[in-house]
Amino acid sequence: MLDVLWLQSGGCGGCSMSLLCADTPDLTGTLTAAGLRLMWHPSLSAESGADLLALLDDILQGRRRLDLLCVEGALLRGPNGTGRFHLLAGTGEPMTDWVRRLAGVATHVAAVGSCAAWGGISASGDNATEACGLQFENDQPGGLLGAAFRARGGLPVINIAGCPTHPGWVIDTLMALAADSLHEADLDALQRPRFYADHLVHHGCARNEFYEFKASAEQPSDLGCLMEHMGCKGTQAHADCNTRPWNGQGSCTRGGYACISCTEPGFQDPGHPFHQTPTLAGIPIGLPTDMPKAWFVALASLSKSATPRRVKNNARADHIVVTPAIRKTRLK
Repeated sequence: MLDVLWLQSGGCGGCSMSLLCADTPDLTGTLTAAGLRLMWHPSLSAESGADLLALLDDILQGRRRLDLLCVEGALLRGPNGTGRFHLLAGTGEPMTDWVRRLAGVATHVAAVGSCAAWGGISASGDNATEACGLQFENDQPGGLLGAAFRARGGLPVINIAGCPTHPGWVIDTLMALAADSLHEADLDALQRPRFYADHLVHHGCARNEFYEFKASAEQPSDLGCLMEHMGCKGTQAHADCNTRPWNGQGSCTRGGYACISCTEPGFQDPGHPFHQTPTLAGIPIGLPTDMPKAWFVALASLSKSATPRRVKNNARADHIVVTPAIRKTRLK
């Protein structure tokens, strides 16, 4: 069994809430069957106070093995680097100190959610709490543990990024570690598991026909593509949200909301309202990944000139107003 300790630092607890909504009727049974034993979780465990402190002492003294340390929430280094904005209750010691010590004896360390990975929402704006991720500060290596950190198992911090992170990403990562099948080559340049980070939110988006013809939504209730006017970054964000729907059927874009690229470092401070697309001479500044601007302009112009009336009209409506034509077909 892989023994897992889960700590919550500076964040909202949304990643734990997301995990509890995993598409399984028995989360604890799923983890146990995969060889995972949850030693302690602040919301799911009955033990608290002295019992927890005794467990942490056993881990640090080598009496209990710590296979995987999961940290949810940003690490709060303030004020002035003391970490005293967040003390572990009952100890008088900063959570940052506890995390450093526990990470030093853990076989693996995982940052659950974008706050723990990069600082996330907790590091927004002036970042008065000096929030950072475990091994990154936004997209810069370092964070609390330092760029050179490696857990005892040899891996750097595994960044299961997302705000909140998809429950499937967490479960699959933990299962891969339990099966000893997650290696450094399975992590991307930002140390995210590649099984979800090698995809784009754009893949499988239910609005892709509208994207192909550049038939765009103009207000939140419209069916059209959300990229041109509504701030969607699904063509740039690394995640498989639309090919692995949340709870089997949902995603931000399916619900009518633009992708805000919550798996990416710095997503919390885009420099413009999330629901708006910044443009230059009418062209979105944030173009699809790997697409040169000249190609996009040419493709958009050609696509718009070829847009069927059905697609154009439906894009600016909150329901299908023109249905696809029915034509005789013959299978051969």
